[in-house]
Amino acid sequence: MTRVEDRILVQEHLAHQAEPKTLSDDEKANLESRIRAALKAQDAVLVAHYYTDPDIQRLAEETGGCVADSLEMARFGNQHKASTVVVAGVRFMGETAKILNPEKRVLMPTLEATCSLDIGCPADEFSAFCDQHPDRTVVVYANTSAAVKARADWVVTSSCAQAIVESLDARGEKILWAPDKHLGHYVQKTTGADVLLWDGSCIVHEEFKYRGLEDLKALYPDAAVLVHPESPNAVVEMADVVGSTSQLIHAVQTLPNDQFIVATDNGIFYKMQQLAPNKTLIEAPTAGNGATCRSCAHCPWMAMNGLENLLSVIENGDQEVHVDPSLREDALRPLQRMLDFTAEMNLKAAGNA
Repeated sequence: MTRVEDRILVQEHLAHQAEPKTLSDDEKANLESRIRAALKAQDAVLVAHYYTDPDIQRLAEETGGCVADSLEMARFGNQHKASTVVVAGVRFMGETAKILNPEKRVLMPTLEATCSLDIGCPADEFSAFCDQHPDRTVVVYANTSAAVKARADWVVTSSCAQAIVESLDARGEKILWAPDKHLGHYVQKTTGADVLLWDGSCIVHEEFKYRGLEDLKALYPDAAVLVHPESPNAVVEMADVVGSTSQLIHAVQTLPNDQFIVATDNGIFYKMQQLAPNKTLIEAPTAGNGATCRSCAHCPWMAMNGLENLLSVIENGDQEVHVDPSLREDALRPLQRMLDFTAEMNLKAAGNA
């Protein structure tokens, strides 16, 4: 798939999607009350990504669920005792939960919430790409379909990609990386590994532009610049901190700066402000001066998660995630390698603390 074809496919998909309608305070309160009751009645736990609506993030926390990045979401759903896991995020997150929890029912507010990285990496084309490079270890980002994961040797998230690739490089392995070329380039640059990149990108992070960020930094010279590594290299080069969502949140809590320019999905501001209420958060500019951006710093598929469709799926169970059992076995292996690696990494870090 060419870059132009990829963009056209994403735009066509977005044209058919709609965000949840705006609700009044009374409507929100009523829906939230019903969601709390439905979660209890269905023995369900709500797991939400940092990029979802603040109301959903708050509900997840208040009902004993989890708000996290994709790695911690996977861990939480795997360890929680609830028989139903409700995933507020995008489809690959629901699939990952099902792969790790085949015995549990996994629901999502909408199965139409996908990801430009997933769309831009079709399983058949990716498999053919892998076949052309049989000497390389296949490492795929979590933002991929179950079918793509099943073709991989390793799955990674942005919080563990560097450590895993560094470990593979130390063993002399050459890497085939997919799908995000910007994150792949960052990992390649920071580890020195031999990495062959698939040509994919996130429509949110690719909208952040060097020139606009440079101008904003001039207005706020004392602000620390926080950048997710799915962003273009020129933007990453300007960062004081480059990291996953959880790592950027930690930076807001621990750095001495009072102001932060944040180059990632603005859904993260809820958790940042919650944990660092005295800090000022500034949204990094997208698409240059006067341009019409495709995402405007918020994932259009994450925005499809709303209170109304969340209540509907818990009550009706009609948006259930299914993964073919034979595909699941192949996809589980690289996922489990990631979970085992990060668990060992965390144990070592705790021992050195």
